[in-house]
Amino acid sequence: FEGDLCDMSSVERFFTVQEGTDTVCIHCASMISLNADYNKKLMEVNVGGTRNMIRACINHPECRKLVYVSSTGAIPELPKGQSIREVDHFDPDQVVGCYSQSKALATQAVLDAVHTKGLNACVVHPSGIIGPGDYAKGEVTQTLIRVLNGETSAGMEGSFNLCDVRDLAHGCVKAADCGRKGKCYILGNREVTFKEMCRLIEADTHCKGPKFYLPLWLGSRLAKHMEKRAEKTGKSPVLSSFAIYNLSRNNSFDYSKAERELDYHTRPYAETLHDLAAWLQEE
Repeated sequence: FEGDLCDMSSVERFFTVQEGTDTVCIHCASMISLNADYNKKLMEVNVGGTRNMIRACINHPECRKLVYVSSTGAIPELPKGQSIREVDHFDPDQVVGCYSQSKALATQAVLDAVHTKGLNACVVHPSGIIGPGDYAKGEVTQTLIRVLNGETSAGMEGSFNLCDVRDLAHGCVKAADCGRKGKCYILGNREVTFKEMCRLIEADTHCKGPKFYLPLWLGSRLAKHMEKRAEKTGKSPVLSSFAIYNLSRNNSFDYSKAERELDYHTRPYAETLHDLAAWLQEE
């Protein structure tokens, strides 16, 4: 079924099923932006679209449950050294970037509907997503393609938190089965540095990875320079200040609640990277 989240009549058609059919809605459609600036369309899709999905779930009693796929970006960051856990209230003013703000607003809309309208819903918060099958070539996949092709002579210090897309899918289905009403679950992984990821890929595929890794303070200066140049040329900068923030922020997330309640589990990064590299080479 193809439709538009921002068009309520389109959403209504999506929820229309044969009489006697019970449904569960896993709402994972959203826009993603690596630009921290306000984006009207992103807000319309991520916030307005989610509100439409909430309204449809409430209007259709055969929809037994909503699982909203939020983001760890919606959760306020804690200082380095502290593990970030689930929260029960979301404030866009406490997170950085339009995407994270949109997910905070949408997540709170889901929880408000639980508390005020009786909606049976729970929330999952994926960290970054990685794995085979990424035909859209997201930012992580594009970076790994450059590494595999030996096109990245210089890397960047800093860290990520990336869950395997297959483990995320398992976690979403388990949330539909077992997730408690009004509860949130982080679906993450252990924190990993860019350097460690590159070395795992090099060891597995024998590609030529970065020869050296720039410190984040230097990356920040380069990003500002590239952004100024991009303003003149109209092209997107190769490196942005927001990307440096994401590499330097606290990327340690505690996903033990999902392990206990959803039987969520993660596979080693080495396995994910091997499978992703093999898939990319096949494709």
